[in-house]
Amino acid sequence: MILEADVCIVGAGPGGALLGYLLAQNNLSVIVVEQHETYDKEFRGEHLNAEGEEVLRAFGLYEKVEAEGLLLMDRVEYWHHGKVLKTVRPAVGEKHVGIHVPQRNLLSVLFRESEKFANHQLMMGTKVTELIMNESGSVTGIKAKKGDQLISIHSSVVIGADGRFSTVRKLAQIPFATISHGYDLLWAKIPSPVGWEPTIRQALVDDKQFALFTQAGGFVQIGWNIEEGSFPRLRKQSFAPFIDQVTAAFPELTESVNQHIQSWNDFILLKVHSSKCETWVNDGLALMGDAAHTMSPTGAFGINAALVDAKVLSEVLVEGFVYGDTSAEQLKIYELQRRIKVETLQNQQLVKEANFKEAFAVPVLS
Repeated sequence: MILEADVCIVGAGPGGALLGYLLAQNNLSVIVVEQHETYDKEFRGEHLNAEGEEVLRAFGLYEKVEAEGLLLMDRVEYWHHGKVLKTVRPAVGEKHVGIHVPQRNLLSVLFRESEKFANHQLMMGTKVTELIMNESGSVTGIKAKKGDQLISIHSSVVIGADGRFSTVRKLAQIPFATISHGYDLLWAKIPSPVGWEPTIRQALVDDKQFALFTQAGGFVQIGWNIEEGSFPRLRKQSFAPFIDQVTAAFPELTESVNQHIQSWNDFILLKVHSSKCETWVNDGLALMGDAAHTMSPTGAFGINAALVDAKVLSEVLVEGFVYGDTSAEQLKIYELQRRIKVETLQNQQLVKEANFKEAFAVPVLS
């Protein structure tokens, strides 16, 4: 099968999905390919900050996502020995300290809105295998497989929006540096107790950051930082002492934790790192989101940065097609607008992680 489009986007996460929608809205033909068969699956980075919210509002999408279901966080709390030590509330003029948006809700809105455009096509269960290049080395499309079917998609630009282990980045041979953060992350999800309020709660468990994120739909997501590479060793130890520490830190969770977290198998391991690419663009190619700049979970910047990437990149691409220019020089405008901001956020993550324990040093009145 041979297909053609102005832009081929590899990766149908929030950033790639929003970019596809924005380009289709601007009369460019778009094919979005995603290796997974469905986007109705569990995600971990699901918190919007003010920047991500602003992007969705700018394009009239926030209200549609709100109708699908989201949850505003009332406050951030720091707990110690089962009691609140410090509380961070919304700044003056703001209504929340973050928004939980199930990504299935966000993606369903983005793809539903994109379906309104005949020039937009979504291909799930499609895995990129090769970049197509012309004699001068410019990227002119991809080769992919959907089941046993071989597909060639010819396009003026290919976008790598395929995450931290980006196939597009690898195929384009774009060098990148990996930054260790010294920890990995264990995730779990449990039903929230009756009366649980929409909060983000932080504590120290075994001298490591332990966070609770209230989720839409009546759940609490648990995130526990552990020493990098230590999970195989932890799994060999008794699970009971850890559970005792968790319930001591958050007594309200005792019943739910005991019912739904009964072994190390109830956690999902995320190996934490961030990364910086030598360049985000080549002729006919651009990387965005985690493919360009993997971020750690701290501060939930990842999804928000990807949404802003999509906004800026869409503007640069639309301008490029007006002038018939999809060169690295044109696409570099996007990178120059975003790189300093993103790397500043990455540095902020490192500082926050290094200084996390200070939040528990001295009681601060609410």
